[in-house]
Amino acid sequence: MNRVVRGSDGREWTIKANLEWSNPIVVDEFEHDVNGGNAPAIVVGAALAALVVIFVAWTPAEVIIPPWLILIFVVAILFFPVRWVLHRPWTLTASTPGDADENPPETWVGVVRGFIEVRTEVSQVARHIELYAEPDMNGRLQPTE
Repeated sequence: MNRVVRGSDGREWTIKANLEWSNPIVVDEFEHDVNGGNAPAIVVGAALAALVVIFVAWTPAEVIIPPWLILIFVVAILFFPVRWVLHRPWTLTASTPGDADENPPETWVGVVRGFIEVRTEVSQVARHIELYAEPDMNGRLQPTE
């Protein structure tokens, strides 16, 4: 997700949002970074799939399975993977090459979780750049050197 914004001082800023497939270490969330890896999720997913296969295989031929039950199984199987994808961290980067005058190049970086949160944060950062020529110092993005 990329967005180009012109600041109130005339500089052109590029706001980028990149989905992170691995958790970046953030000081505020350090205690949440320790986990068991991907193995528990794979084991639980395989066990759930095996139970569904066994349930379908052991069902007698006379039993009619209603469509709503199949829909419940599909929703139950897809709930956690979809939730996992929607709550992945995104890295937001706002950067400008500077200009020929007194404004040097700048880069601001921050991490946001969730797709809707990212869209909201990008809009807020873009609006703040349009009004004040740089991202909010008290916001989620912080300047880097």
